[in-house]
Amino acid sequence: MNLTYIRVHGKCRFALRQSISRRKPISAARSCSALRLSLVLTTALAGLLVMTACNRSHPTSEPLSTDNEWHEFQGTWTAAGSRDRIALGDGRRASTAKFEGSLLLAGPSRPAVGFRAEALVLNDTTTGLVGRAVWTDDRGDQVFSELKGNGDSTGNKIIGRFVGGTGRYSGASGGYEFSWRFVLETEDGTIQGQSMGLSGTIHVGSAQAALNAGSPR
Repeated sequence: MNLTYIRVHGKCRFALRQSISRRKPISAARSCSALRLSLVLTTALAGLLVMTACNRSHPTSEPLSTDNEWHEFQGTWTAAGSRDRIALGDGRRASTAKFEGSLLLAGPSRPAVGFRAEALVLNDTTTGLVGRAVWTDDRGDQVFSELKGNGDSTGNKIIGRFVGGTGRYSGASGGYEFSWRFVLETEDGTIQGQSMGLSGTIHVGSAQAALNAGSPR
């Protein structure tokens, strides 16, 4: 409600003017579409930030040492994807999920500034979680890991174990651990989340060790 200045019979008067907002209610379909669009933009932006950070740091980054050195790191894994679920009775549930996102690392001996991170996960609320992950850096080199966790659906602890890689991560070993927090879960299976307290160590075998491993015995 606003005051307006008008002239009545040659005299100035203040009058009340009521503005009426005519907004149409937002439908559930439009709201869901907007949510999906926001999710896609968030994931795309995260991936762009990773690649920008990697490209800026590439000229000054040092090659990953292979002289029996362990590289410690901390970081944040942000990902979005889709999930399918089934009920197994008595409150037990199982699900499969595919995640795609970005991993930003910190620490003076981190193996890289960031990775594009993908994971496939099978989760059972009784037996726990198993999965596989692939991290790809700005050079296209990849590091592979196995995932295991307990059966809790919120804040569950997940342990990753490196099982090799390509390029500068050939022969990678070590591991990492983190908890996972979902920030979005929709009825159609769209999910988004991020890690909490992610940290670990990675070791890459020397070139001579890789040659010995590939030689006949």
